[in-house]
Amino acid sequence: MAFSPVAVCRKAVEMEAVLAHSASTGATGETGPLGPAEIHPSSIVAAGARIGRGVSIGPWCTIGPDVVIEDGVRLISHVVVDGHTHIGANVVCYPFTTVGLEPQDLKYRGEPTRCIVGAGTIIRENVTIHRGTATGVGVTTIGDGCLIMANSHVAHDCTLGRGVIIVNNVVMGGHVVIGENARIMGSAALHQFVRIGHAALVGGVCGVEADVIPYGSVLGNRARLVGLHWIWLRRNGVAPDDIRRMRLAFRALYPKAAHASGAVFQQRLEQVRAQYGDDARVSEILDFIAAPSHRGLVRVQRSPGEMIETDGA
Repeated sequence: MAFSPVAVCRKAVEMEAVLAHSASTGATGETGPLGPAEIHPSSIVAAGARIGRGVSIGPWCTIGPDVVIEDGVRLISHVVVDGHTHIGANVVCYPFTTVGLEPQDLKYRGEPTRCIVGAGTIIRENVTIHRGTATGVGVTTIGDGCLIMANSHVAHDCTLGRGVIIVNNVVMGGHVVIGENARIMGSAALHQFVRIGHAALVGGVCGVEADVIPYGSVLGNRARLVGLHWIWLRRNGVAPDDIRRMRLAFRALYPKAAHASGAVFQQRLEQVRAQYGDDARVSEILDFIAAPSHRGLVRVQRSPGEMIETDGA
């Protein structure tokens, strides 16, 4: 399920298994269909933390007083969860991960900002996820079913949609927004306020300083748009005719002869919307481009030496 601020508060109230003292005393959560929570004697769970049924908290974990952990969560060992943090059902946190700690923002003054991790997400070793800031959206959100691989960092006020995969050593600045099913390959770096569209692909060791359109594929030391994420489209059942229309729309939006044609980017947007706007995926790309942006759009470079401007978009 996706969590809204209201849903988080309601869920916290509904949690039945409440630990009112440290787990070092040997206490566990209430018994339910999944059985009681299992908490290693070396772990510390603060008074006020809410722990669901069937939760497993391994050795040397620390849980803060404002944390809510839903049913079936596994904290394998050496995990720290703090702040106003909500961990969804069946999340798995591997050793040396931290979730909900203070943001690395000098403007932060201890405000009760939040962190939400969606159900079924897997957080691998040494991942750090910081809570939001009062000057941002106030919450860092990880969607359901995400995979965040080892040594990655999710900064304050970031939002990751459902099914996002973050490969090893990825770092992101604050306020990054990543759409559902996007793939961020190893050691990529995402500039603060960047938007990554639905099902986009960011290549490994890629510095992303501007927005990546939905279904876009970017590569390079400094990210350049090289096409659409065709592999994801094929693997997810998009019909060949629909893929062909997306290819035609992309080529019309970013033609190789863009400079010679004299058509500005806004005119091309209007032309593509008129010709292909009835296609839901093309319309999604156009709406993304039209939305407000802090960083502008990644530019296109489909072949060596080729660079297509976006006329300031």
